[in-house]
Amino acid sequence: MGSPAIRAPQGGQRHPTGLAGFNAAAPGLAEELLLGCCASRRWAERVAAHRPYPTLDALLAAADEAGYDLSAADLDEALAQESSAASAALHPHAPAAALTALRAARAAYESRFGHAFVISLDGVRPGERLDQVLAALRSRLGNEPDEERAITADELRRLARTRLVHLVSRQNLSGMR
Repeated sequence: MGSPAIRAPQGGQRHPTGLAGFNAAAPGLAEELLLGCCASRRWAERVAAHRPYPTLDALLAAADEAGYDLSAADLDEALAQESSAASAALHPHAPAAALTALRAARAAYESRFGHAFVISLDGVRPGERLDQVLAALRSRLGNEPDEERAITADELRRLARTRLVHLVSRQNLSGMR
């Protein structure tokens, strides 16, 4: 899932960078930025409301806590904005047969569970991502719906953490669009 459209503040205002910039952002902007990490409005509101965060670890801990408290409707809201197609280009030189297998497995997953397949690939080398996704898809297709829902929620929390790290490492939060 990509970041939602973010408008820079009017009048050319500039925010501090990194975590300080996130902490100083107006509440509405902070929530919009957070929705790019996890598309649950309740999650974004909760994480934004607890600012300022003294450290990145404190922000990540708050994001995890908010993620564990997602209701079924919150999880559905977040998953509705995720896209299984987002990582179709996991490896630029992937064989066509592997990409076809990936598309077929994703279609089967979405048909079975009713939402996009999400997986955090943080720490997985680019050349291994396609194999990792295919293996996870095949394995998770055999899960019962309740079991898969729990795994999906955990993967979504992991994705949100990775996205938060990228968010606060950006040079200038006010220039994002």
